[in-house]
Amino acid sequence: MHYTIFDTPIVRSVFAWISIIMLKMTGWRLEGSFPALPKYVMIAAPHTSNWDFPVTLGICFAARAKIYWMGKSSLFRGPMGPIMRWLGGIAVDRSKSNNLVQQIVDVYNQSERLVITIPPEGTRSKVRYWKTGFYHIAVGAQVPIVLAFLDFKKKIGGFGPVFYPTGNIEKDMAEIQAFYKGITGKNPDCQNV
Repeated sequence: MHYTIFDTPIVRSVFAWISIIMLKMTGWRLEGSFPALPKYVMIAAPHTSNWDFPVTLGICFAARAKIYWMGKSSLFRGPMGPIMRWLGGIAVDRSKSNNLVQQIVDVYNQSERLVITIPPEGTRSKVRYWKTGFYHIAVGAQVPIVLAFLDFKKKIGGFGPVFYPTGNIEKDMAEIQAFYKGITGKNPDCQNV
């Protein structure tokens, strides 16, 4: 995977302290700890606002987490592209099918340590169903799923349980989504759980 801000010890430490201070100043607190597992898929839900991105980065810096994250390809155009990649971004072209799940599974299989954060809704807009790519990546790479969250109502962000997919997608998705009941996104009208 590519070099990111999380691979830069001094800058990473500075951003960790800035994040801790900013989270305290804005009333946010970190709950749970960044799992010490070498590889997993981390889902971040609910995803309802552009504010999810800076708050998620702040939580991850404060937790001293090294992550990559997946975002729509338009975020990576022009001068913002290198910045987004340096912040851990992986561009996803949603306009065409390019076997992304298998590509990411292959990256997991070639890596000793890897955490990729994926918003299961795939968009900030209200959706009827979560996308299942994160689940298929975890099953294909034989890695667990960490349930990360941002609760804007309580101003708590953090890391929930580690979930080991069984391969029964309906049962597993119901169990995963049950964790997010009662967690409020920035724009609750855009949530589907």
